[in-house]
Amino acid sequence: MTRALSALAGLIFSAVALATPAMAEIRLVMFEQAGCAYCIMWDKEIGPIYPKTPEGAAAPLQKQDLHTALPDDITLTRGKPRFTPTFVLLRDGTEVERLEGYPGEDFFWGLLGMMLDRSGVALEPPQGEVKG
Repeated sequence: MTRALSALAGLIFSAVALATPAMAEIRLVMFEQAGCAYCIMWDKEIGPIYPKTPEGAAAPLQKQDLHTALPDDITLTRGKPRFTPTFVLLRDGTEVERLEGYPGEDFFWGLLGMMLDRSGVALEPPQGEVKG
């Protein structure tokens, strides 16, 4: 009986694992360049807190110098950015959304939230908050 239950549990677990789609890897790539005043502003205003936010948890930040070769694991659908900073949201390494420029702290969060929402990325509530 125990073996039968173990086998049944194994079959159920396998079926659920196969039926559940794999989680996509989401990243936010910030293209920057030396001397970019808006990049420096972003680093000062957003950089320290970004990894601690629901947005940072959902889309970890990767910085990329505008003038270096693009890593093999990044595919840009709109071509290489021309302006800095440019924020590119990637799903499994492929561009799905883009924000050119840094509009300031107040607008950045709203625009990033819209990018994530349009891409189907759900945000976890901050620690201590209850989902409504």
